[in-house]
Order: sequence, then C-alpha cells, then structure tokens
Amino acid sequence: MKKIAHIALASAVALTLAGCGSSDDASTDAMADDVEVSADEAMSGPEDAGALPTADASATEDAEPAADATTAANAASDEAAAAVADVEAAAAEADNAN
Repeated sequence: MKKIAHIALASAVALTLAGCGSSDDASTDAMADDVEVSADEAMSGPEDAGALPTADASATEDAEPAADATTAANAASDEAAAAVADVEAAAAEADNAN
C-alpha cells in the first residue's frame, strides 16, 4: 500500500512540474514583457541634464493645516478616553450590583 502511495505522489509531482513549463523552444532568450523603459533610457535623464532642481513653493508654506489636524486628533483622543472611562465606570457599577 505504501508503495502505491509513493508512486502516486511521485507521478503527481512529475505532472505538476511538467505543467509549469510552457516554453516551446528553450534556445530563445527570455524577454521581459512588462518593461516600459530600457535601462539606458532610464539612466540618461532629461535633455537638459545640467539644470539644477528648483525649490517647491508649497513645501515652505505655513503648517496651519497640520496644527488643525493635530488639534482635531487630540480632541478625538480625549473623547475616546472619556468614553473608555464611562464604560469602565458602568462595568464597575455592574460588578458592584452583583
């Protein structure tokens, strides 16, 4: 019985491995189908390679929206902490009632 199981397992593995390959001619070189830009084009850079990068004006604007977001996050955190305290108090009352 074990011999039959080993033969069945070996043939299943062989069929699985045979099903993975789909190359008709193994002598052809593998080609990447999803490459959009060749390596030479990607490394060449823009036409004006001597140009210096410029500063982004939006990067130096005031950080007021971030401060508002921080304030809102702190308020939400405080509300969550108050809700947790309420639940703990209700659980303590329920324990004392029993």
